[in-house]
Amino acid sequence: MTTKKAVAEIAEAFSQEDSAAWVSHLWNTYHMQRTEKIEEWKELREYVFATDTTTTSNQSLPWKNSTTLPKLCQIRDNLHSNYVSALFPNDNWLTWKGYSKQDAVKKKAQAIETYMLNKTREGRVRTELSKLLYDYIDFGNAFATVSFESSYKEASDGSRVPDYIGPRLHRISPLDIVFNPLASSFRDTFKIVRTVKTVGEIKKMADTDPEQTFWHKVLERREKFYKLGGGYSIEDFNKATGYSVDGFGNLYEYYQSGYVELLTFYGDFHDQTTGELHTNKMVTIADRAIEVQHEDIPSWLGHAPIYHVGWRLRHDNLWGMGPLDNLVGMQYRIDHLENLKADAMDLVVHPPLKIIGEVEEFNWGPNARIHIDESGDVQELGQNLNGLITAASEIQQLEDRMELYSGAPREAMGVRTPGEKTALEVQQLATAAGRIFQEKITHFEVELLEPTLNAMLETARRNMEYSDMLRVMDDDLGVEKFMSVTKSDITANGVLRPVGARHFSKQSQDLQNLIGVMSSPLGQMIAPHTSAKNISKFVEDAIRLKGWEIFSPNVGVDEQAELQSYMNQAQEDVEVQAATQAESGV
Repeated sequence: MTTKKAVAEIAEAFSQEDSAAWVSHLWNTYHMQRTEKIEEWKELREYVFATDTTTTSNQSLPWKNSTTLPKLCQIRDNLHSNYVSALFPNDNWLTWKGYSKQDAVKKKAQAIETYMLNKTREGRVRTELSKLLYDYIDFGNAFATVSFESSYKEASDGSRVPDYIGPRLHRISPLDIVFNPLASSFRDTFKIVRTVKTVGEIKKMADTDPEQTFWHKVLERREKFYKLGGGYSIEDFNKATGYSVDGFGNLYEYYQSGYVELLTFYGDFHDQTTGELHTNKMVTIADRAIEVQHEDIPSWLGHAPIYHVGWRLRHDNLWGMGPLDNLVGMQYRIDHLENLKADAMDLVVHPPLKIIGEVEEFNWGPNARIHIDESGDVQELGQNLNGLITAASEIQQLEDRMELYSGAPREAMGVRTPGEKTALEVQQLATAAGRIFQEKITHFEVELLEPTLNAMLETARRNMEYSDMLRVMDDDLGVEKFMSVTKSDITANGVLRPVGARHFSKQSQDLQNLIGVMSSPLGQMIAPHTSAKNISKFVEDAIRLKGWEIFSPNVGVDEQAELQSYMNQAQEDVEVQAATQAESGV
């Protein structure tokens, strides 16, 4: 009876609120549905970071050697470095496109571009994008969201000095988000994001921010647990609570851990109790039990500021496939062949011995002495080396195929394919071979980076209270200056477009085509109708040499005239000196 009473008391104290119950149920349902995929990601991660085969699925093979050739890791690093280079080929990777004449004026565009370039630099957006690109490669899916941050530092006189005020980009781990993968689009489905905070972080938010006093509800529940925890056994808690928290075992262990799990629901839901449909809501629950926040999604965009991109799209499934997913089997085969080859080489160098008759025990090695009787003998069991040569050749072929299948051709690392080629042929082949790579990074830029940057601009407009002083470079004077930006300066109807990858590809292709045309007989025919000034502008823009002022209208003629003037002056000085010496009789 005592146990039943204890269980009843615990169940009453730690019962789930209605919203917490259905949010937890949604999370568990969709999280369990992707269990098989999570196991695939885990296997891939083991291969990427493996130092030998003992930590991979190759550990079951009966080889003495356990070497792993880190081909998946090399492809991953190659893709990541080239993706980053394509996204940020220069400092002018971001541009503003206004939807009206007023929104597209130079002053407005410059204010918005300057503000966002400054915030992406100061807010370490490139670092966060690097993590998102790794998710894009490792998981085949990348998720990002934005927030507005106002942080200050305390000066020596006690005053507060702004540290960073502006929008921030945040990565969401693919393991910490669930949604309906059968929805028509990611924007149209609900999302549940999981975060884990310490009790200290929750207490700090509750004590320092007047708008977040609702966190006290979580702390009060913790206090209630500690009061009850000493009077009941773990078994009582297990019987009383029918839910658990991912990664913490049972509920008792979770409350003892000092961490707080938060599940935040974004989207529309139907309240079965009241029959009311709630749209565009954000519901946060803690401990899988209590609702701590229920409000409209704070965005003017009309949807949750959470964005997703998949590397290889699937039909009727929003979860994408990664470039490395179907290469794991080939990595398995490579390690299999490498260790098979190594074991076979060991057998060749140290072959097994066939002992015939009576032979005294001996140590096999150089200058060894073996004592045998009349009918005894010791023989090496010879091995055929043809299998080793075949295995080495097959490993090379597998590695080449993996490069191609991942969309990262070997030319991306500067490895040239066999055969004599002209410079134009090499460039044409590299462009053609890199089409998969270019399409994938442009897809990332359009589907994730562009909406995320516009969401950052939206949250800046919504939360900016004072003017912001930005340091910018004056392109005309080549000096740094300071520019004050207000909320009205960055408020306009238009779209921010990151054009790093697209600009990089287009300019490279255009330059290649121009060289091809001008080097052909057709170039001689159209030469009288070709503007050298405009070509110089194109080349300057294509290879980003504006800072050096190499190209300027007719600057070559001016410099040639200046050089000729110096030469004439020098010649005149020589003649005068010679005439002077002649008159003096020297």
